[in-house]
Amino acid sequence: MAINPISPLNINSINPLNTTGATKNASALDQIGKSFGAVLESLNESQLKSDSLVQTLATGGNVDLHTVTIAAEENDVNFRVAMAIRDKLVDAYREVMRMSV
Repeated sequence: MAINPISPLNINSINPLNTTGATKNASALDQIGKSFGAVLESLNESQLKSDSLVQTLATGGNVDLHTVTIAAEENDVNFRVAMAIRDKLVDAYREVMRMSV
């Protein structure tokens, strides 16, 4: 059984250094926001899948224990990745706010 990763960010397509002009930089930042939104949506789907499997197992449904365990671990990894991305974005924001103009 293959474990599908969360939607990866395409760094080359959203790198503000690859564009010129303020509108293109704003567009790149908008793309970053959309990519992070996609990561959060994937995290939500993973959480719902894991919760559904746990509930099915708890009510005596026909589901394998290893499938539930794998889904729970996959959700945990997805959550940790999303939190790491969030932490990096917050750190970058704080760094920009500390810059003097």
